[in-house]
Amino acid sequence: MTGLTRLKTSPRPAGAAPFASAVRALGALAAAGLLALTAAAPSASAAPEPKAPAGFVALDRVDRTILQEIRYATPHTFVGEPVDGYRQPMCLLTRPAAEALHRAQVKLVARGYSLKVYDCYRPQRAVDHFVRWAEDLGDERMKREFYPLVDKSRLFEDGYIAEKSGHSRGSTMDLTVVRLPAAPTRAYEPGEPQVECFRPQAERFPDNSLDMGTAFDCFDTLSHTDDPRITGAQRANRDLLRDALAAEGFVNLPEEWWHFTYKPEPFPDTFFDFPVARRSVGGQ
Repeated sequence: MTGLTRLKTSPRPAGAAPFASAVRALGALAAAGLLALTAAAPSASAAPEPKAPAGFVALDRVDRTILQEIRYATPHTFVGEPVDGYRQPMCLLTRPAAEALHRAQVKLVARGYSLKVYDCYRPQRAVDHFVRWAEDLGDERMKREFYPLVDKSRLFEDGYIAEKSGHSRGSTMDLTVVRLPAAPTRAYEPGEPQVECFRPQAERFPDNSLDMGTAFDCFDTLSHTDDPRITGAQRANRDLLRDALAAEGFVNLPEEWWHFTYKPEPFPDTFFDFPVARRSVGGQ
């Protein structure tokens, strides 16, 4: 025995066998029809991700020497987690902006420096992530490092967070200058002790950038490019970055020493939402 209990059966009435066979046949036909309908029906999966227009490129296809440290693909952000839409840690830009950045890089390398990008094209879904975070006044896990002197309830009013970003048009980037040969930087450990972004460079989270007076994404007036408190080597370093980029058509945002936009923008009125990923630019 197999351990299964056999059920007693009653004698079949006359004609039961042909009837049962017919029922089984109908059931098989119905199942086959259902499978056919299922196979023919459109997929219920999510719609394909949007792609970048032909005018976008991956920066490393234009210049492989520019360093990339795409912060929003990591947990080391002011929201305390990777940002929506950053599928890969890479820089996407409009081609004119990428080519202008390459020209600036060639001149800087000749002087013993390199550009390093923190962020380039930013999808609208990432901006939406920032807005949701800013509206959640209870989430202040990264306050000490990124906005120690700013009340979170004022982030919109003070201009640190907005519902639209020039980054989403594809010709804006956040970047700095590194002395060559570039020193290695360690990975960020989520939950590690935080140090205010305006503290002396030796005390802040390590970054191989030249000393610009504050860290990247420091929500503080000290980040204003021409803040008078920035003097000496820090002033010279900010001027080095701004002058190198201005010579190639970039305009600095006065409130952020790291923020530059190439002019004229190829897409001045369009805010894109394709993800940051190589497949968005045709796998290039």
